Amino acid sequence: MTAIATPIAVVTTVGSKREARRLALAMVENHLAACAQIEKIDSVYAWKDRIERGKEYRVLFKTTEARYAAIENAIRDLHSYELPAIHAVPLAYVSAPYASWIEENTR
Repeated sequence: MTAIATPIAVVTTVGSKREARRLALAMVENHLAACAQIEKIDSVYAWKDRIERGKEYRVLFKTTEARYAAIENAIRDLHSYELPAIHAVPLAYVSAPYASWIEENTR
């Protein structure tokens, strides 16, 4: 029996829907993510000694722990922000067939 790779969700935020779609498509086409989800959000954050507010898009990529470094590098290469938010969380409870699908589509 082969062990299933540890599934994770990698998250970043971008300033436009166009950029969110571009990142989503690039990660899925390059098998760095099995899928990507895009949602519009309101952000409040500290940046260069100021409090900023704005509309952003959160992009959540489903991938595996083994692909984290590659997807982080790809996001950095394509991202328009000076300091993009890129972080990941493990998907602790995932149905085995879904975890297998993620793994199969990120090889």
